[in-house]
Amino acid sequence: MKILVVDDEALLVKGIRFNLQNEGYDVITGSDGLEAIRLVQEQQPDLVVLDVMMPNMDGLTACGKIREFSDIPIILLTAKADDMDKLMGFDHGADDYLTKPFNILELKARIRALIRRAGGSQRQTANNQLTIGTITLDLDARNAYRSGQLADLTAKEFDVIEFLMRNPNRVYSREALLDTIWAYEYRSDIRTVDVHIRRLREKLEENPAEPKYILTKWGVGYYFRK
Repeated sequence: MKILVVDDEALLVKGIRFNLQNEGYDVITGSDGLEAIRLVQEQQPDLVVLDVMMPNMDGLTACGKIREFSDIPIILLTAKADDMDKLMGFDHGADDYLTKPFNILELKARIRALIRRAGGSQRQTANNQLTIGTITLDLDARNAYRSGQLADLTAKEFDVIEFLMRNPNRVYSREALLDTIWAYEYRSDIRTVDVHIRRLREKLEENPAEPKYILTKWGVGYYFRK
């Protein structure tokens, strides 16, 4: 599955590319609207993530021109949250619209939804669940279950456990988790990660004091054991 990401913010593109590649996507990138049109024609990606404010040609114009020859799913990224701007995006042919700053997991969820709508496949079960051991995530409803019992997670707790379960046995430092889960939000205190991990253990582990799945690599970070 190939995704084109076009934005003139190099660090933003780097972060999106890293996260999507971790999901198994083939990611190509560009930095302006003209390049977006060329890459869609040459590379034929399955989905486009397109920033609105870019040099040479803005994302709205590029979106409209892409629509002249392709019905590829397009997600627009913009710093503007005004309803009129969103309507303009849809009028130019966008399928979805995400306002900066945004959570990277929300972007990935919207990508999955558009790919399903377009008939693509994902590395998930047919009912869109992710299960490891006694822990199951319903990715559509954003519910978590321990041994079949619903666990009352906050939105951010779900984001953390989803990310760790999608990347099992891989250790992430507190800084890496902040950059990924809280990517484009206010940079939280690093202890925020510890608090979320502790709460997840309380809600998802049979014995939080001796966790089986949500583990610590001392001096390094956290990981989900598969």
